[in-house]
Amino acid sequence: MTDLLWKLEPATAAKHRLYKRYLDAWWPIMLQPTPTGYLRPRVTYLDAFAGPGRYLGGEVGSPVFVLGRLLTHGSLSRMHLSRERVRLIFIEKNQARYDHLVAELTTRFGDLDSLPVTVVVRHGEAAQLTLPLLTAARAWDNPILAVFDSWGNVNVPLSPVITSIARNPSSEAIVTFGPNWFSRRENEDPGQLDDVFGGRQYWRASDPDQSPGERWRGWLNTYRAALRRAGFTYQLQFMVVPGTGQPLYLVFGSKHESGVEAMKAAMWTVDDSDGMRFSDPRVQGAPAIGQLDLFSSSGVVDQELLELVHQHLADKPLTTLEELGRWLLLETARWQSKDAKAAVVHLRDEGQVAIQPSGRITKSSTIRLLQGP
Repeated sequence: MTDLLWKLEPATAAKHRLYKRYLDAWWPIMLQPTPTGYLRPRVTYLDAFAGPGRYLGGEVGSPVFVLGRLLTHGSLSRMHLSRERVRLIFIEKNQARYDHLVAELTTRFGDLDSLPVTVVVRHGEAAQLTLPLLTAARAWDNPILAVFDSWGNVNVPLSPVITSIARNPSSEAIVTFGPNWFSRRENEDPGQLDDVFGGRQYWRASDPDQSPGERWRGWLNTYRAALRRAGFTYQLQFMVVPGTGQPLYLVFGSKHESGVEAMKAAMWTVDDSDGMRFSDPRVQGAPAIGQLDLFSSSGVVDQELLELVHQHLADKPLTTLEELGRWLLLETARWQSKDAKAAVVHLRDEGQVAIQPSGRITKSSTIRLLQGP
């Protein structure tokens, strides 16, 4: 069974909590009528690397908890579920794991053809099956949430797979990477990087003189640029840092600020009692003061927030509080617009920024960096 099932790693468990929170918000947003009464005709969720549906310790995999939480959602009575309207697609390339997933779903939910939503489980490669399955589901021109969560084998081409989803209305994608995926491929199989980034002209070999963290941040920035070219206006990058075990890197692509806000809200409500936290890869070594709290018990502002604001002001020495808040929301992993003021007040009190006009800080206040980090 060890070849079929594997241990649930701490970073994966943390990531699953994030998915649960995000989907709990995503389903009713997409499925309930809008204030004007409009009902979206079709909504599709795609898990391109579905796995066997269960872990070695008995914990359920993402296809099981995604379907289960949808069918028992607190807003179920207002979501108008139907087999024509709501479709969940699960792809698994390993035959034994595919068989196990089908058995797991059937055991837990009964005949899949009798459910109030359509569940499609297919055996094969995600790169080849994703677009045909979305076409067969009549998903195009309607919202899609596509999860490409394979841990260490991101062999999904930017074009046409990611690009087609990015350019589809109201659609989002989540892509995860293991710690060394890009570095291994640049030497062993650069053709895979050509596919992932959309061409050899869009990436370059990493600098061996850089630290591993610097190289990794470079790869993430290159992938964010690829998602932007594909059509995602916003691309969040963050690390899932478990209390023990290897970190996991995740990039989220969306075309709407509301999607970014919902993802961050999910992040800030995930319990960190096991030592897990989310972190921005651009900040290395900043102490974590608490996932759920902007301030520590001593009243000190989170060091990651301060460092990110300092980095941004170094690139753009003169900005307004409103512009800084928008940058925090749309360009950083965890932070929201409202966090800008606390960081600016702290940096002002430390003598690192000047604020004009003096006195009360408002969204139009101008912030100027006085000294380097």
